[in-house]
Amino acid sequence: MQKITVNSNNVYEVDFKKDQALINNKIFDWDFVEIKLNIYHIIKDGRSYNAEILKADLVNKEFTILINGNKYQVKAEDEFDLLLEKMGMNKTVKNLSTQLKAPMPGLIIEIKVVEGQEIKKGDTLLILEAMKMENVLKAPSDGIIKTIKAEKGKTVEKDQVLITF
Repeated sequence: MQKITVNSNNVYEVDFKKDQALINNKIFDWDFVEIKLNIYHIIKDGRSYNAEILKADLVNKEFTILINGNKYQVKAEDEFDLLLEKMGMNKTVKNLSTQLKAPMPGLIIEIKVVEGQEIKKGDTLLILEAMKMENVLKAPSDGIIKTIKAEKGKTVEKDQVLITF
């Protein structure tokens, strides 16, 4: 089960069961086709929608999606996130992070910080291009940049340490 929050105020429980999705315990029946990378055509209840993933922050599980000209901010929380929240440990665990790792293989497009720089949670650290989409990697907690192990223009592998703080 996942908790999906749209525009900070609409919350949905999403569960994937074999070939179907349940949203708030109701079957979600739809058809979609990927037109090209990150662009989709969707049919739901006889209505047509055009959707594009504009931004994907995979570390924080936050996405910006454009649907029929309307922008939506989407945050996903998986079972692990929800369990930590239920136990009151979600803030504690996030603050223990001292490394930024690549969430997927890709190419470093830009590095936005320098060693010794003070950072705040949510600050943009670098931009990773993966599957022709730019992914903004942000600081999971406050800190000071100790080392930058990534280089602009170089490829990285999944889980490779990019920055320590």
